[in-house]
Amino acid sequence: MAVTGAICFSGKAIIVKLAYRHGVDAVTLIMLRMLFALPLFLAMAWWASRGQPPLRGREWAGVVGLGFLGYYLSSFLDFAGLQYVTASFERLVLYLNPTLVLLLGWLLYRKQVRRLQVLGMAISYSGVLLVFGHEIGTVGGNVVLGATLVFASAVTYAIYLVYSGQLVQRLGSLRLVGLASTVACVCCIVQFVVLRPLDTALAVAPEVIWLSVLNATLCTAVPVLLVMMAIERIGPALSAQTGMVGPLSTILMGVLLLGEPFTGWVAAGTALVIAGIYVFTRAAQR
Repeated sequence: MAVTGAICFSGKAIIVKLAYRHGVDAVTLIMLRMLFALPLFLAMAWWASRGQPPLRGREWAGVVGLGFLGYYLSSFLDFAGLQYVTASFERLVLYLNPTLVLLLGWLLYRKQVRRLQVLGMAISYSGVLLVFGHEIGTVGGNVVLGATLVFASAVTYAIYLVYSGQLVQRLGSLRLVGLASTVACVCCIVQFVVLRPLDTALAVAPEVIWLSVLNATLCTAVPVLLVMMAIERIGPALSAQTGMVGPLSTILMGVLLLGEPFTGWVAAGTALVIAGIYVFTRAAQR
C-alpha cells in the first residue's frame, strides 16, 4: 500500500506535464483537478467525521488556514513550477520536505538538530544543486523561476506539516486531510472564477479533462487512502521510508512517457538526494 501510494503520488507531475502539452494554463488545470477531487474529499471528510464531535471555531479556523496553505497554495506553486522544470527535478525538490520540516522546527521551536541529520541534508541538497545545474544547461529558459516555485511549494507544505500536529491529534489524519483538501478545492475553484472566463474550462482539449480526472483520483485521493492504511499497518516510519521509490518512479515515467533526458548527472543527483534523505531519516529515528 505504501509503495503503491508513493508511486501514485509521483505520477502527478507526469500527468501535469502531459496536460501542459495541450495548451492549458496552471489556473485552469489545478481547478479541473480539484473540481473532480472535491466529491472524493467530501466523502473522505464525512466518513472520518462519523460519530465525532463537531468542530469548534478555532478548529475550523485551523482547518481553513492549513487547507489554504498546505493544499491550495502548495499545489498551485507546484503546478506553476512544473511549466518550467522537468518532472524528475520537481520530485527531487519536493522530496526534501523532511529536511524543511526539521529546519522550521529548529527556527520556530529550537528543536535539536543532530550532526548526522545535518550531514544527510548536505548530501541531499548537493544532489538537488547538481540536477539544477544540469537543468539550466539542458532545459534553459525559466528554470530558475520554476525551481523557485517548486521549492516554495515544498516550503509551504512543510509549514502545513509543522502546524498541523495538534489538529491531527484532535481530528485524526483522515478527517483533517478530507476537510483541509475540501477547503483547497474551493480555493482553486474560486481562483479560477475570479481570474478566468467560465467558458475557458469548456474550451480545453478533451485530453486535459481525462488527465485531470486521472490526476484527481489515481494521483490525489487514492494515494492518500493507501498511505493512511499503510500507516495503520506498518507505522509512519516505515511508510515514510517507502517514499524513496517516488523520485525513482517519477524519473522512470518521465523518461518513458515524457521523453525527458536521463543522464549521468541526473542519476548522480538522484542518488545523492535519496542517500541524503536515508541518512537524515535514520538519524531522526535514532
